[in-house]
Amino acid sequence: MPGKRSKCSFSRLEVILIACLVLMISLTVALLVLHFLTKKTSDCTNNIAEEAKYLVGAGRADCTGPVAQVPLMGYANPEQVGGGLLSRLYSRAFIVAEPEGSKRVVFVSADIGMVSQRVRLELRPCGCARHQEKSEEEDGWLGFLGAPPRPQVLKQLRSKYGELYRQDNVILSGTHTHSGPGGYFQYTLFWITSKGLVQPALSSIVNGIVKVGVTQLSVLVPSAALAVVFGVAPPCGTACFESIDIAHENMKKGRLFINRGTVENSQINRSPFSYLANPESERNRYSSNTDKEMVLLKMVDENGHELGLISWFAVHPVSMNNSNHLVNSDNVGYASYLFEQEKNKGMLPGEGSFVAAFASSNLGDVSPNTRGPFCANTGESCDNPQSSCPVGGAAMCMAKGPGKDMFESTRIIGQNIYLKAKELYEKASQEVTGPLSTAHQWVNMSNVSVELNATHMVKTCKPALGHSFAAGTIDGVGAFNFTQGSVEGDPFWDQIRDQLLGEPSNETKACHKPKPILFSTGEEFDSHGTPGMNVVIAGLCNVYTHYITTYEEYQVQRYEAASTIYGPHTLSAYIQLYRGLAKAIALNATQELSPGPEPPLFNVTNVTLLPSLSTENAPAKKSFGDVLEEVRQEYREREVAKVTFVGANPRNSAENMTEHNFLTVERYSNISSSWRVVLNDASWDTRFYWSKGSRGQSNVTLEWHIPAGAEPGVYRLRYFGHYKKRVTFLRVITVPFEGSSSAFHITAP
Repeated sequence: MPGKRSKCSFSRLEVILIACLVLMISLTVALLVLHFLTKKTSDCTNNIAEEAKYLVGAGRADCTGPVAQVPLMGYANPEQVGGGLLSRLYSRAFIVAEPEGSKRVVFVSADIGMVSQRVRLELRPCGCARHQEKSEEEDGWLGFLGAPPRPQVLKQLRSKYGELYRQDNVILSGTHTHSGPGGYFQYTLFWITSKGLVQPALSSIVNGIVKVGVTQLSVLVPSAALAVVFGVAPPCGTACFESIDIAHENMKKGRLFINRGTVENSQINRSPFSYLANPESERNRYSSNTDKEMVLLKMVDENGHELGLISWFAVHPVSMNNSNHLVNSDNVGYASYLFEQEKNKGMLPGEGSFVAAFASSNLGDVSPNTRGPFCANTGESCDNPQSSCPVGGAAMCMAKGPGKDMFESTRIIGQNIYLKAKELYEKASQEVTGPLSTAHQWVNMSNVSVELNATHMVKTCKPALGHSFAAGTIDGVGAFNFTQGSVEGDPFWDQIRDQLLGEPSNETKACHKPKPILFSTGEEFDSHGTPGMNVVIAGLCNVYTHYITTYEEYQVQRYEAASTIYGPHTLSAYIQLYRGLAKAIALNATQELSPGPEPPLFNVTNVTLLPSLSTENAPAKKSFGDVLEEVRQEYREREVAKVTFVGANPRNSAENMTEHNFLTVERYSNISSSWRVVLNDASWDTRFYWSKGSRGQSNVTLEWHIPAGAEPGVYRLRYFGHYKKRVTFLRVITVPFEGSSSAFHITAP
């Protein structure tokens, strides 16, 4: 009705009061939210500052070396020489330091067969050299937990960084790929299959390591949370320093996390009959005859930004077999490639700040060829104690799988390892804390007294290799008529040994029983810890000493036992020595450790049996880089784009220490009207083949195995090389050149 106020209406004063009340409530809520957000941010900042336990850094450097004519290191097959490139080799360095104080540790994982003493001694100043006719394998020297006496790399590090990087805190480990260049050893045995000393291979490793690191066997203990035992093997060189240098420049406040898990369908024991010789009570402690556990160390900065990881998992990088001629990092290298490509989005392989190392562990008798051994001539299984076939003997018994060929097998195993590492990395929550500590000691392994119990003392032996060593393994068979499991010598080969090298002494024979000695390398020339501690075995560090088996496995004398060069009590000796080092760390008494007797430097010359590099020629009416066989005009995904050029020996690039790509895959951009590099020769989808012709001529073939999901568009393949040209009678120069395929289309599926 007119003049009567509605029930739902408010007076002007009431509206004003309600508006004021709403405004006051809103302001109060906003202030409270702002207060708690500020407090939370402040608390988070304080927590991050508290949680940044260390200074951490990671770096990566190329240490590929020559990819042609150089014997590949691992299978000891003289016919397996480099003929191209499947993937580049890298040295990856990680530095962990206490925020205050001088304690820090460098760990380097390099894509090489193992770290040789020659590489290590190459880094030592000339004034430290002792020119004696012995090698560390031949006289039993072994470095424990640390580095060599004043190597040149450490001298360079000292000149740049003072006392930050010393003999006792730089550790080198080889991934044990069997597809990297050889020729960086100083021992007689390795010289035979590597054709002497290959200086470019040695220099590439040294130059790569010097960007990353150097050392001996080491125990690294960041508090009770992590103990890393670095086992016997050799280091790299300047690439290590380069990686170390990069890692040092990248250091920042950060945190470490550790995680572990089981990797399935990626390994088998290649000597199961040896494993069965171990006491049943011991075997019952384990669920498998191989160690399936992966241990992963994750690095992040104080803000949680990802820096890198180190993964340790026991598997031989021998998915690429001894018929392969392409330099590559095998299954563990492929795992690194996948992880780094995922984290370094938009970057070419080998580029980006995130570094993922898949380092070697206790991989001695562990094969990635999961289908097991079969006779190559009949297809039947040869899974027997001698790994021998009815027709053809041991030479026909080879392991396969899991893929249809070695390239697919490499990808399958590498992918399995990568996926488990990714899972562990994402879930890593157990933080590593506490002080850092390392221990180092030199030991003459040919004469170690071992206390087995209160009443029994034994000794290690002068180094020697048995007959089964020459038989090889199911991953890479040996030559002649040698078989695994030999506990008796062969009169024919023993006589040849005696004529060439001299008969082993009765003392050495008795010490090594039941091993029948084939090469007496030692006579060729005159548990302490803290509750909750995690122990990681990092293998193939600093000095390569072949294998270590249990006493029981030694009695079976398959390949691994025949290659246990210090005799049946080698494992007991190592355990005893590591207990001493662990005790010194636990009691903070590393300064009281005896440094031990320093090993001699084996004075070898640059003798090599590699063919010399000479001037090269292009075919008539052709130039270096010209196309001989062109690509097709069109391809689809999963097909192979292929082009062949007038080429030159790729050793020319390595000999001149030229860092470059041999190939690139480029895509044309319509927007910028230019070509953009989308892949390089570090990619696992590309292959570089070199073949030598006559009259100083050679060809190079590039392949791009186009993956599923490749972006449709216009592409081309480019080749980069160097050739030798004579300009005067006495002067030869190295000339760079390049070539390109025609443009081709990748069409949508």
